[in-house]
Amino acid sequence: MTQTPSPTPLVRLDVDRAIATVTLDSPRNRNALSAQLRSELSGALSEAMADDEVRAVVLTGSGPVFCAGADLKEAAAALRGAPAPPAPELPELFEQIMSAPKPVIAALNGAARAGGIGLVAAADIALAPESATFAFTEVRIGVVPAVISLPVSARMHSRQLSRYFLTGELFDAAAAARAGLITQAVADRDMDQALEDVLQGVRAAAPRALSRTKELLGELGGGAAEPGRRTEEFARLGKLSAEFFASDDAVEGRAAFFEKRPPRWAR
Repeated sequence: MTQTPSPTPLVRLDVDRAIATVTLDSPRNRNALSAQLRSELSGALSEAMADDEVRAVVLTGSGPVFCAGADLKEAAAALRGAPAPPAPELPELFEQIMSAPKPVIAALNGAARAGGIGLVAAADIALAPESATFAFTEVRIGVVPAVISLPVSARMHSRQLSRYFLTGELFDAAAAARAGLITQAVADRDMDQALEDVLQGVRAAAPRALSRTKELLGELGGGAAEPGRRTEEFARLGKLSAEFFASDDAVEGRAAFFEKRPPRWAR
């Protein structure tokens, strides 16, 4: 009997000097959040959190893009009735990061879009190179940035949140830092040193104090809400997201995206 070959892994986990680095490694589709990538990301995060030697997790990507958000081809196939492989949904991933007992540091390697920005906002610290760009592209393809709104709204100042959610326009790392989305915009050549500065602080911290301080930040409001309330909110927002992903506008928006043309509503 011929065995089906195992799929090529899309997430890498490496541990060095008390730091676990989780790398999104699907550059062919810009590290889009496919079911396989979501499953492997969740597994890598769980493994890192269970490792007593690990103080913190660095979340990064390979290739020129950190994360392009949802895998639109996979989403379209699911709406046509194609069987979807079992995988954690985005709310579960965001909650896993936000409620993790160890700090998660997003070290962007490039652009982030839509759901990829949700990963950035869920992290405790986020560093991005000055060349990185961001955009909440949902409204431009006929959907609503519902699920990511919970972690993102806990970070961004309300005026910038309104602007970028409603327009879907591109903004750079400096604007992301001013808006509160990321911790620091760093010259591209200085990213390694900026990350190392953060990691030196984490390595110098007592593990139990580090964990309790992260929990304290959530209590103070940095985590958007208590975990129980977040679960309820994620469920409500997930229904809203699903409603719009199944809409006629979303069908047209995905078609326009793949055909590289403006959607019919664009003027």
